[in-house]
Amino acid sequence: MRQRWSEQTILDAAVELISRSAGNDVFSMRKLAAELGTDSSSLYRHFRNRTELMLAIVDHVLVQAMHGYRRQGTWRARLVDLILRSWDAYAALPQLAKDASHYPGSGPGSRLVIEETLQALDDAGVPEELVPEWYHRLVTLSVSLISAHAAGRSGGPAEQKRRLETFRVTTLGADPADFPALARYGSRIEPVGFTRESFLATVELVLDAVPGRQERSRT
Repeated sequence: MRQRWSEQTILDAAVELISRSAGNDVFSMRKLAAELGTDSSSLYRHFRNRTELMLAIVDHVLVQAMHGYRRQGTWRARLVDLILRSWDAYAALPQLAKDASHYPGSGPGSRLVIEETLQALDDAGVPEELVPEWYHRLVTLSVSLISAHAAGRSGGPAEQKRRLETFRVTTLGADPADFPALARYGSRIEPVGFTRESFLATVELVLDAVPGRQERSRT
């Protein structure tokens, strides 16, 4: 008798499969079904297509990332916490992260992240009419940088080495007469890709510009 998998089991298996993916591996319902030892028809009982499954996976990851979150501290500390939880979750899943902008999530995890982000901006004293605009700025920045970081790590070691070599040819081969700044700094810059610390530093620069009027803390 064919086993019926629960949605939770399917999503757990999907995250595990994606975490083991490397290079240009493409996640598919067929591969997930094989991981579960079944066929794709078992998955279609829960998800109508790959897009619906991917949306559920993203939300599942966000639910796990938000585990233990508490609304406490300053608005800024809470936003940093929220953003770094997303970074850490996707850092373990670069194959999912590089397509994060295509799958914004559509469940309880997404709703919680959106609610807490909006509430933190409100507590910062951001004028009500500007809260949606600042929410979109923070989300666009975070998702873009997380996706770019993941893309830089994808493709496997050989592909990453090839990209680095191409970048080095471009930077180190610059004529100092025409590109003096590039010649000066070329040996010290890297292709797109950064650390958790540099990601946070970029986020902090944006948070410095949040137009708060009076900070309200949550205890």
